[in-house]
Amino acid sequence: MTTITAAENASAPGSPSTRATAKANRKRLSGSRSSTTTALLMLAPAGVLLITFLLVPIGLTFGLAFTNARLISPRPAEFIGVDNFVRLFEDETFWASLRNTVIFAAIIVPVQSACALGLALLVNVKMRGVNFFRTVYFLPVVTSMVVVSMLWLFMYQKNGLINQVLLKFGIEGPDWLGDPKTALLAIILMSAWQAMGFHMVIWLSGLQTIPGDLYEAAELDGAGTWQKFRYVTWPGLRATRTFILITITISAFALFTQVNIMTQGGPLDSTSTVVLMAVRTGFQQQQTGYASAISLAFFVLVLAVTLVNRHLTRDKDVR
Repeated sequence: MTTITAAENASAPGSPSTRATAKANRKRLSGSRSSTTTALLMLAPAGVLLITFLLVPIGLTFGLAFTNARLISPRPAEFIGVDNFVRLFEDETFWASLRNTVIFAAIIVPVQSACALGLALLVNVKMRGVNFFRTVYFLPVVTSMVVVSMLWLFMYQKNGLINQVLLKFGIEGPDWLGDPKTALLAIILMSAWQAMGFHMVIWLSGLQTIPGDLYEAAELDGAGTWQKFRYVTWPGLRATRTFILITITISAFALFTQVNIMTQGGPLDSTSTVVLMAVRTGFQQQQTGYASAISLAFFVLVLAVTLVNRHLTRDKDVR
């Protein structure tokens, strides 16, 4: 009877244990609210930057693409429907820029990824001095693209370093950036060299996640170097190669800095790209509405290519 009475007193609304439980619940709720507030405050700067420099420009691009807005004009922008897109599809410069962009991406993706994988395999060893070579291979990545473009601009001159080396072997080098047949190729070679080190590091991180036991088992089965790469290394890099394929493709379609510094889209639009055309139209010609239409078409193109890449590289074993 005494035990029952004590239990009833403990569960009474005004009992000390009930007050302690309520106090603990309020303290826990207050701590949860404080943690939520702290998390929101920490996310606020990133959220403001994301909205200001990504979401707002995307929204403005969608809106301005259907107007005749100009960068500096006393007249307000007027809605013109799809006239910008009709003009875009009839613009020969746009189709030349699109062709150059696609050619650049189609060449740079396999070449750059394959060379980066080769470098990663070379430096994925335990030996003295390997960190030095990793640093040397990665050095062009941390160098400004403007500096790299200026350096290669001098190397590609008619009497530049590259032609001087070719002349030692009895080969007369072309005017790399002045000939429409070689200008785009010259930019492709420079771009592949500059970004190769970055993707080498990504390949290297993927190689180091492959268990060494798999290579030991392959050696016990009598597998050679090619068999180990084909049946152990390459399947183990599935996630890595998907990431590299998507990142290189997006970067290739965004080609701008090299072309803007080295050729300005010439000669004869042989190196013009979609991004260069959009920037030139929007800032030099001040046709903001038409430049927005170009940017919107570029956005759709990159999105479509990314979705195709994701579909082709998906894990087909997952149902």
